[in-house]
Amino acid sequence: MKYHIVLPAKIVRPVLRLLNRLKDVGDVVARFWVAKIFFMSGLSKIYDWDTTIVLFKDQYAVPLLNPVVAAYIGTFAEFFLPVVLIFGLGGRFFIFLFFLYNAMCAISFHFLWTPAGASGLADHITWGILLMMLMFHGSGRISLDHLIHKRWGYLIHTGDEFGVK
Repeated sequence: MKYHIVLPAKIVRPVLRLLNRLKDVGDVVARFWVAKIFFMSGLSKIYDWDTTIVLFKDQYAVPLLNPVVAAYIGTFAEFFLPVVLIFGLGGRFFIFLFFLYNAMCAISFHFLWTPAGASGLADHITWGILLMMLMFHGSGRISLDHLIHKRWGYLIHTGDEFGVK
């Protein structure tokens, strides 16, 4: 005799409907969380620019870039990417760039790969997973991309302007 545990549809369906309504709020929370972390990091970089330059020369091993150039690019990225992420503008493309930037940060800071830096690496992995989830499905309905999509169609939302299908 087989026994099955069956949840009544009267319980499951309302819960699923609620989760569907909350997914847009979850997208916004994820976008704001990651944006806040990197924006604050950018503020700390400009607050003490001399220390930032020293860190890029001595601690961060950004490949193929002069440390000063890497410091400028990294600081710009930490201001620009959070802003477009919060507004949900150019969603999946800029989220992809943000994902790559986060990966480059984790790879370039060798301390993260030591036992003492493991918690920092775990943070970057968590942020990467949040960015990856947003990258796969977009910024959500609470975004400028969604408003543009509603007004003018799929131009920005799906990447049709780049021939992406």
